[in-house]
This record gives sequence, C-alpha cells and structure tokens, in this order.
Amino acid sequence: MLHGKTALVTGSTSGIGLGIARALAAQGANVILNGFGDAAATEALRAGLAEETGASVRYDGANLMQQEAIEAMMGRALAEFGAVDVLVNNAGIQHVAPIDEFPTVKWDAILALNLTASFHTIRLALPPMKAKKWGRIINIASAHALVASPYKSAYVAAKHGIAGLTKTVALEVAQQGITMNAICPGYVWTPLVERQIPDTARARGISEAEVVHDVLLHAQPTKQFVRIDEIAALATYLASDGAASVTGAVLPVDGGWTAQ
Repeated sequence: MLHGKTALVTGSTSGIGLGIARALAAQGANVILNGFGDAAATEALRAGLAEETGASVRYDGANLMQQEAIEAMMGRALAEFGAVDVLVNNAGIQHVAPIDEFPTVKWDAILALNLTASFHTIRLALPPMKAKKWGRIINIASAHALVASPYKSAYVAAKHGIAGLTKTVALEVAQQGITMNAICPGYVWTPLVERQIPDTARARGISEAEVVHDVLLHAQPTKQFVRIDEIAALATYLASDGAASVTGAVLPVDGGWTAQ
C-alpha cells in the first residue's frame, strides 16, 4: 500500500510511535524513526524492524525541542528520500502538577515538544507534498485535545492546540492531495502513561492503584486501556488512499471517554 512512500514518525523508539512505525513499515513504507534512547538499543530496534518488515528503516535522534535540530532532521530526510510522504507527529512528554506549582521549565518543554515541534515538521514537510500532490499528516493528539483533566494544564493546552492546528492546515491544503488528521487516544498503556502514575498519585494524595482504577480508567467506559495496535491500525488507514476524503478530523479512540 505504501511502497515507494517515506514515513517519518516522531517519538517512535517506544510506545504508540513504535507501533505506528512498525505498521507503516509492514505496508512497505520507508520509515524514519526518531526519539531518545540508548544508542545500541536503538540500533538493534532499527535493524530488527528492517529485518522484520523488509522496509528501509533509518533513525534520526534529533531533539525536537530545538528548531535547528528539527530543520536538520527534515533536511536529511528530504535529501535521502525526496519527500516525507507520511508525517506522524507523535513525540510528547507529560508533567502533572497544580498550575500554581507547575514548573515554568516544564510548561515550556511540553509546549515545545507537544505543539511547536509539530508546527516545524509540518511546515517543512508540506512543500514536497505539494509538489507531489500527495501527502498524509497524522497528529497523535489525545482525548485531552477534546476534554480537560486537572493538573495537566500544559499538556491539555498543547493538545487542544494540536486539534486547532490540524483543522487549520487541513483547510489550507484541502485541494492539494494532502490530508491532515488527529488521532485522540484515551489512556494507552505506554511508558508515558506509566511514568505519570506516581506524580498523579502524589498530586491527588491517593495510591498508584487508585490512580489506575479511579483516575485513568474511570474516564473510559470500557474500563480497558486502548491498545497500541488499535492506534496503529487507524494511522495506517489514514495514510492510505482509501482515506483521501478524511481530513481535518479529530478522531477519538478512547473507549467512550469523550462520548460522556
């Protein structure tokens, strides 16, 4: 389905991003991984994914909180492949604290990675997409792009921003063969979610078990974590020609959370 296409997935050395990268590679796309991690482990991951799927898999360790690093990463991708046909903005971080105790450095970092980095990758990916009259941009937002939760001011603000950015760019490129959509997962069992449990427990004064049952899964009527492969399947569909008329959509995959 994606043979001859190149996909760049940010934050793809683990979790949702890795699941999406694996799914796109399985469809024949060249894949550029991005994220932090031990060099040897990352190389093993890259080589294993290439062997598993038969795709061309590269790794770029650009720090997406730095504009210059993003520009360099996109330049390398365009120099090697000519275009980033499928751009998946997935990288993100989280911090949980009351706003009057929220560290300003954390606010700046979350906005930089969760929102501003997507602005830069999108603006740099679009010219080659326009030249080819084909492109797919998929932002991994969150149910928090649609609803709020306490103690997550920066994350919620950034994800609401992603929803607005998605709709705006979709309108700008609607007649150029390019689609732009956002996937809004509920709670998926990933390292990001796992790491925020102790902070949430401290912020709310409850146990970690209570965080899982009463805070995380309380929001999801299914009472189950969303699976990574479910998010990857939707991303693969959005990258396909079959989704050519799906654009500007902010799509919840949240076990019914935002239906309430």
